[in-house]
Amino acid sequence: MKRLMLIGQSQCGKTSLMQCLRGEPLSYHKTQAIDYADLAIDTPGEYLENRCLYSALITTSYDADVVALVQSADHPQSFFAPQFASVFNKPVIGIITKADQGQDAAALEAARDKLQLAGAHTLFVTSALTREGIAPLLDYLN
Repeated sequence: MKRLMLIGQSQCGKTSLMQCLRGEPLSYHKTQAIDYADLAIDTPGEYLENRCLYSALITTSYDADVVALVQSADHPQSFFAPQFASVFNKPVIGIITKADQGQDAAALEAARDKLQLAGAHTLFVTSALTREGIAPLLDYLN
């Protein structure tokens, strides 16, 4: 299975997504440092929100097979610069999280647009709570 690196702003659902991919019960805990696991690498949102830490994201990506840009469906703001994905020498996918939050089609489309502008063209719409979209993501990683 490909090792996935999750990059996204704080509270966008990276840790919950990682717990869901591992089959663990969902429980909130703030990611304080880069969390290396067999299936995924979870990064703190502050690494995306603070450009001084971009070099840490780029360096960490060498330990991954796929980089995932994570955008929450319920958050209108994006910290991904246009073509942000171009700094990585790995395949970059986009993952929209929190699809279960009652978002309308316009909110999901806005999240898609943000990820595509950032350079992610293979997209997955997911919910860690309902497991929506998890099977196609796991298929991609296998």
